Amino acid sequence: MGLVHIQAKISEPIELLVPKQQHEPPVSENNEPLILMKEEHPRIFIKSMYYIQDIPNSLKFIYLRKGVYERIQQALNILPKNLSFILYDGYRPFEVQKHLFTQFLDETKKKHPEYTQEEVLEKTLTFVSYPSTESKYRSPHLTGGAIDLTLGDLEGNELNLGTVFDAMDVKSATRYFELHPKENGEALINRRILYNSMIAVGFTNYSEEWWHYDYGNVTWARRVGAPVGIYGAVEADVQDNIIKGYRYI
Repeated sequence: MGLVHIQAKISEPIELLVPKQQHEPPVSENNEPLILMKEEHPRIFIKSMYYIQDIPNSLKFIYLRKGVYERIQQALNILPKNLSFILYDGYRPFEVQKHLFTQFLDETKKKHPEYTQEEVLEKTLTFVSYPSTESKYRSPHLTGGAIDLTLGDLEGNELNLGTVFDAMDVKSATRYFELHPKENGEALINRRILYNSMIAVGFTNYSEEWWHYDYGNVTWARRVGAPVGIYGAVEADVQDNIIKGYRYI
């Protein structure tokens, strides 16, 4: 499919996609490196949200597996020239994943005191993965194969995507405005542009979060029907909010 044809389809509706397999496939680690993503491209902006929120061991910059890094560059060629990508998060250290899980769990308890413990956990898991490096429960961001991002203008100002990043809200679901098109037409179009530009270069989207995309990890493999995931978990040594070294686990 040529670039012109892809660009012509960038505002098409977001389809309801069903994973091609229900089980979590195994991992065959390909040892791709983590790449430090800086604002080297004039249409890529870094807004490392958990560093901004001062979460312990969060990263000042965005780190991505090489294949993810390359596909972000490819997606930029599809994106309209007056738009940019704003990157919120990529590789996420285990300590940060654990902090976020606990934070979301506590927020859910406070927001829904009527929930049972099982309901609190189920709701929390909708928006944040359990902090685990085990293959069956591996958190996508621990692999370097997940990225959270949004659209911006050429000055790096965020566009209207309907909710803020990490909103624990039904409106965070990627297709929410496809089902409620009159509610926010601007967000509807912007979500389509983000989705179609990312899907065209090989990413898959997590349906409950318009900002979350995967490539290479087991979550991606399950959605596309790949026999294995190529990215396993990564353990990083973090000093002063920068990765000093890492290993595959």
